Amino acid sequence: MMNLSQEQWWEQYQNDTNAVILDVRTEEEVEEKSIPNAINIDIYKGQEFLDELEKLDKNKNYYVYCKAGGRSNQACLLMGQIGFENTFNLLGGITEWEGPVNE
Repeated sequence: MMNLSQEQWWEQYQNDTNAVILDVRTEEEVEEKSIPNAINIDIYKGQEFLDELEKLDKNKNYYVYCKAGGRSNQACLLMGQIGFENTFNLLGGITEWEGPVNE
């Protein structure tokens, strides 16, 4: 797991042909504002969150974000424990995000 600044996270994502963006916020938060092409799996759903993670391809590189960086950090740690090798946490989350968004 790596914590990346907004610039590092976005630049690395754009140059990564094996990349997936993962949004771990609630559906309500996603409806307000989200990064395009993100998969949403709500970390607050506990076991259901883990079950959904297990369906993902562990060989891909996951660029994870939430509102401010706390939940996505936790998600990256959990993903590491269940076999995901490459997870990248967006420091500051969508609150500080200046890149493209769906609103």
